[in-house]
Amino acid sequence: MDLKTYLSERVARIDKALGIFLPAEDVLPASLHKAMRYSVFAGGKRIRPVLMMAACEAVGGEVEAVLPAACAMEMIHTYSLIHDDLPAMDDDDFRRGRPTSHKVFGEALAILAGDALLTEAFILLSHPDRGGRIDPGICRRVIRIIARAAGSQGMVGGQVVDMESEGRSIDLPTLEYIHTRKTGALILAAIQCGALIGGADDASFEALTRYGARAGLAFQVADDILDIVGEQDVLGKDIGSDQARGKATYPALLGLEESRRRARELRDMALEALEPLGPGAEPLRQIAHYIVDRSC
Repeated sequence: MDLKTYLSERVARIDKALGIFLPAEDVLPASLHKAMRYSVFAGGKRIRPVLMMAACEAVGGEVEAVLPAACAMEMIHTYSLIHDDLPAMDDDDFRRGRPTSHKVFGEALAILAGDALLTEAFILLSHPDRGGRIDPGICRRVIRIIARAAGSQGMVGGQVVDMESEGRSIDLPTLEYIHTRKTGALILAAIQCGALIGGADDASFEALTRYGARAGLAFQVADDILDIVGEQDVLGKDIGSDQARGKATYPALLGLEESRRRARELRDMALEALEPLGPGAEPLRQIAHYIVDRSC
């Protein structure tokens, strides 16, 4: 398969659906909806919703059934980026190659835009007319998985430990705690929810869970590496900011080459988890390579 074509097609479907699901800019309060759409449509790879779609396809599911949940996942991810960029957090000026939300709309509206995106995601996840033919029991399970991944036991909890670790020496288990929650939790949730909506049996769900846990951690290790070796024009965000703030990263703890080795090891473990699945999982295999190869 051609991964570039696959990603382009899936991103186009996600963007079209997001345009429908998000409130229009001329709906009151217009300033809030403009800020929400500004960040959602600022670009980005749409990795989480694409992974959800790919996991659904890997178990024989229909993409249309998973599209609302995939869009909800992107709304949650975007909310987290808006808040992560705030002066109270990372104080970043650029995200996805554009000025960050608080630089354009001010801090107060940026905070509210993030709040609104998080809430809108759960409206979408629970909307009976937008869930397709998803069984109500599966729908409740999907909502629970995503909520847990986004909350204090997932992304938000990882962000707290990340902030508390700035400028301090930490051990590898603490670093992995941060990465598996701050970044890995939503990636794993996306894959698990795609599998559930696609009708995965227990064995396929467990295989995809193993894949998601390893791919999610590999993604953040690769991001840590790119903060050192990447180019701002390519990545669309500030480079070197992790080092400047004394953030806990794999290169800071293990060194650059050992971090690259660890990223490749995680990729190989993710690929191994997919062995029980057939050719329908090929997009997931290619995405695992893409996640790591961009930094190694």
